[in-house]
Amino acid sequence: MKKYILYLFAMTIGLVGLSSCSEEASEEEEYANWKERNEQFLASLANDSLKQSNWQRIKLFSLDPNTEGAASDYIYVKKISNGEGTEMPIYTDSVRVVYRGRLIPSKSYPKGFIFDSTVFGEYSVKTAYTKRQAVSNTILGYATALQNMHKGDYWRVYIPSELGYGTSDYSTIPGYSVLVFDLTLLDFSPVGEAMKPWR
Repeated sequence: MKKYILYLFAMTIGLVGLSSCSEEASEEEEYANWKERNEQFLASLANDSLKQSNWQRIKLFSLDPNTEGAASDYIYVKKISNGEGTEMPIYTDSVRVVYRGRLIPSKSYPKGFIFDSTVFGEYSVKTAYTKRQAVSNTILGYATALQNMHKGDYWRVYIPSELGYGTSDYSTIPGYSVLVFDLTLLDFSPVGEAMKPWR
């Protein structure tokens, strides 16, 4: 009986080990050559975006907009729909947004792995929950986008890793990742001023 129990225990440990190894191998395959793949994605985006009328290249807010920079000094924006606002947030403001953040497409995630979202299912402001955040507490590329948006704007924002989380892994985001955000700016307010209730 003892031998049987020991046998079952050994088998269980073995299966757990195999499962763990399989998951690690799968993840390694998913993100193989990740740095190079993201660099190629960004280079292609930088070239193609300049040819499209509804795309815009926006330089990091802290850099001189009148000088040419490297591809990684910019975010790349596809303007999906325009709001009716006329003003834009500044760095010290708070914003209310709806968003979904993805990585670039990969084998298991042809639309990109979703690492954060206020949306469940199809992207819709009507069914999403909203998030309030300080512009200054967000990554550089995201903050750059927000400071160029008007209320109601819906953009798809591509952020180079240099303006995101850089070379280090962050939660479920591998280092060197280009980040892709579907982002809608609903409202914003200055420091110390209450934001109007949503809905």
